[in-house]
Amino acid sequence: MPSVAIRHVEPYTDEWLQQPVSYVQQVIDVLGSEVADWWEGPCDPRDVTLKLADGSALVWDEESGWRLGTFVSGGPGLHSELAGARYLGHGLLPKPERVPSALSDARAGVGASSAWRPCYRSHRNCRDGFDVALDFYCRLVDA
Repeated sequence: MPSVAIRHVEPYTDEWLQQPVSYVQQVIDVLGSEVADWWEGPCDPRDVTLKLADGSALVWDEESGWRLGTFVSGGPGLHSELAGARYLGHGLLPKPERVPSALSDARAGVGASSAWRPCYRSHRNCRDGFDVALDFYCRLVDA
């Protein structure tokens, strides 16, 4: 019987802090020219902001997934503040190719999008297996 090794990344190491970037980079690749700029926020929770060409922003964090809103403030190393935020739905790590349609739904206020913040997990649960899910996207980039 073959064994399957599951690799957990030690919380708060450089590798752990960088884990979301591989996933988000794949989303950026799918969104293409719609993304004007992007940056990593701080941890607790880890987040990434995508400034969109239309002046809005798409923010991902490790507790509630993607949300869209009007960019108010933020920058590298800071949590971004959005006005009128709408959560895209489809879970914490929707497949990158599903994000554009979820973004369209959020802009239209339909589908799985919601003004209510979901909480899929707490960033305090560092050993809940979420790092394994993120590691999948890191391995795709490294392949």
